[in-house]
Amino acid sequence: MPMTRTLDDLKASLSPSDRMPLVFLGHGSPMNAIEDTTFSRAWTALGKTLPRPRAILVVSAHWMTRGTTLVDVSEMPKTIHDFYGFPDALYAQQYPASGDPDLAREVVTLLASHHAEEDDSWGLDHGAWTVLKFLYPGADVPVFQVSIDMGRGLDYQLEIGKTLSELRDRGVLILGSGNVVHNLGAVKWAANSTPHDFALEFDTLFADRLTDRNFAALADRQGLGQLLRIAHPTVDHYMPALTIAGASDARDNLTFMTDTIDLGSISMRSFVFHAD
Repeated sequence: MPMTRTLDDLKASLSPSDRMPLVFLGHGSPMNAIEDTTFSRAWTALGKTLPRPRAILVVSAHWMTRGTTLVDVSEMPKTIHDFYGFPDALYAQQYPASGDPDLAREVVTLLASHHAEEDDSWGLDHGAWTVLKFLYPGADVPVFQVSIDMGRGLDYQLEIGKTLSELRDRGVLILGSGNVVHNLGAVKWAANSTPHDFALEFDTLFADRLTDRNFAALADRQGLGQLLRIAHPTVDHYMPALTIAGASDARDNLTFMTDTIDLGSISMRSFVFHAD
């Protein structure tokens, strides 16, 4: 069985391979983009370890569609500030990376069976740029987003990942951005809040199933039951983790990072699938 490793093991593992890794980042609060946090430091360290891709394909919790999977084909994706009530410094942030229209249109074709369509009106939402600015701070790698079809089941997102997986051998980094647990209604705003029991339970269950490569269990709404409903009142932040799981295979090793619960009910667990 592929091994579960630590972030410190990544550099040696990633360097020799032409096959791009898969990355899922728990992005949490947009404030991580402008504050020195445990999470922003971890993303910076990861960025120094990752190989330089031809392009980055992002599946973010914040681009949701219904009945179709949209692919951003714009030449210069705009930086979207899709949040409210934050400091002016956060709204001033820009991530001026170019898009990759030709590759994005190939992805539309690749996802034809998943009702994919072109879109040039989106850009980079905060699920994308708040982490990309640490992974590739020069904004010098082309990037584009693919939406989540919220009208489909969890297993559909595994299928999307499997279909996209061939891009890994073409120099494309597939990045998922969401949170393994995401219940804003249960957030504890006090400093150093203890995690809710449900958050710890679902986060642990997810990590165990991911390590076992039991992805079907992670996409089984009925089997996950009430625990999933509490951990994710809506599943938008869960879906990108399934995309990344679906794009992995038996050749991959698994590395977990930032495996903590923030604000009581937000899992910041991140993970990387990578070849030896």
